[in-house]
Amino acid sequence: MRGLRNHGLSLGFLAIFLAALVAQAISGHALYNDDETTHAQLLHEQAQTISFGRYIVSSSFGQAVMENWQSEYLQFTLYIVGTVWLLQRGSPESKELDKAGLESDEDQLVGEHAKPDSPLWAKVGGLRTRIYENSLLLVMGSIWLGTWFAQSVTGWSTYNADQIEHKASEVSWLGYVGTSDFWQDTLQNWQSEFLAIGSMAVLAIYLRQRGSPESKPVGAPHSTTGVEG
Repeated sequence: MRGLRNHGLSLGFLAIFLAALVAQAISGHALYNDDETTHAQLLHEQAQTISFGRYIVSSSFGQAVMENWQSEYLQFTLYIVGTVWLLQRGSPESKELDKAGLESDEDQLVGEHAKPDSPLWAKVGGLRTRIYENSLLLVMGSIWLGTWFAQSVTGWSTYNADQIEHKASEVSWLGYVGTSDFWQDTLQNWQSEFLAIGSMAVLAIYLRQRGSPESKPVGAPHSTTGVEG
């Protein structure tokens, strides 16, 4: 029980994520087969419906998942970088106004300033410390690039399948990445992520949620910056 409590945030969101992913797969499978049936009826052909197992390994499902994942990881990658130097007066999402930049080794507990229980790579110095002090950005950025590429490949496959179905020419991967179809799917996710995170930074100046570390203490002045409740 203590383990569940100590890891409740990650386990809770993992459960919600898996439930949502399964629900998306079920609804997406139904929609895919409905579209195939409707299209076949219009052409007076036999509908090419597929099984649930076939659908979840299809480019159609892969594109739907990846285009959302890549935008989420892009959001946090940019947020990690942006909050190093960019500040927002009064927001708990911002550092304090006098701490813009990479900060000193003393502030960051690096090298000789590390504590006995600090991670090893924060103590050793050199390349290992340099990698570790940027490890969050490196991993999140790598996941974003990987999911963005996966979105482009699955989207390319789906796009060419539609082209074949409509007796049009197929395109190369580079050709697809340059299409409005790809960028419409990409940018509709990017703009919503940027709006959400920008709204959070601003709304948290004036609004509160008691007990949440994403909010300032309920009684904190609006001008208080970089303080979480």
